[in-house]
Amino acid sequence: MAQAPHRIDVHFHSVPSAYARALAESALGPHIRIPDWSPDLALKTMDANGIHAAITSLSVPGCHLGDDAKARNLSRAVNEECAEFVGKNPARFGAFATLPIPDMDGACAEAIHALDTLKLDGVGLLANYNGVYLGDPSFDPLFEVLNARKAVVAIHPNNHPAGNQIHLRVPGFLMEYLFDTTRAAANLVFSGAMDRYPDIKFILSHAGGTLPFISWRLAEISERQLAVSPFKERFQIPLIADNAGHVNRDLVLSRLRRFYYDTALAAGPQTFGALRQVADPDRFLFGSDWPYCPTEMGDDMVKSLDVTLDASEKPAVDRGNALKLFPRFA
Repeated sequence: MAQAPHRIDVHFHSVPSAYARALAESALGPHIRIPDWSPDLALKTMDANGIHAAITSLSVPGCHLGDDAKARNLSRAVNEECAEFVGKNPARFGAFATLPIPDMDGACAEAIHALDTLKLDGVGLLANYNGVYLGDPSFDPLFEVLNARKAVVAIHPNNHPAGNQIHLRVPGFLMEYLFDTTRAAANLVFSGAMDRYPDIKFILSHAGGTLPFISWRLAEISERQLAVSPFKERFQIPLIADNAGHVNRDLVLSRLRRFYYDTALAAGPQTFGALRQVADPDRFLFGSDWPYCPTEMGDDMVKSLDVTLDASEKPAVDRGNALKLFPRFA
């Protein structure tokens, strides 16, 4: 598509050398794809896709491969490697920090180091860790750290431990990733985490998974069932309990409007038909999902956005909305 670089890509993966080595040496090594990656290769791809700046993040499985101490060391090595390539080309690169979750003490310490010392642009989290979803109370210490820093948090889907019980002859990333993001987003809303930590800015991958499509259902059931007896006593949902007497559809929908939604693998009119009903266009952010999505898919996404977005929306989605979160790229 050879365009002058202008886009800001918030869903652009990196595979730092420390991370690639750790994956290759782990039990996952023979079973996981480890793409070729380097800053130079990334820049060539960015130039070919009209991307001025990319805020990089890790994909699955992240840095915790079973050992807390090794995960802390690997997270530190990855974040410092990211800070190094960002420092060499700060106009083109940013980075979301990786954390050694589920080691929450280590995660809090690494978040502080990454944001305060390394000055990375935000934090990348997976939607679930060993089946525990963002919004669970176990994440509260980390969210306190992130809320105090008004951090931008990019949420990426993960494989769920129960995934191997789903007997479909298609890979998990075809559909299950969308459901994983949906579960995390819904849990952030209904657990009350979004209200307790209002200064965290959450970006949902892939236009929020299936969240836009089911938004009316979530809102309707909340008002007509979850907020009344016997459901409110049976389920004890924090969002419902904390807003007793004031639960209606707009309460739920207003929380969904707080998320940011990236366009990675979600660039078609089918997706945007639902997404526009849930979030304002100033919450849409460009994402490519490179290098896990090949260049041809990046071409398809950009072409689809060209015909899906209104002329007034396109500059904002390409760049303007991201600048509000990452003004240093102006």
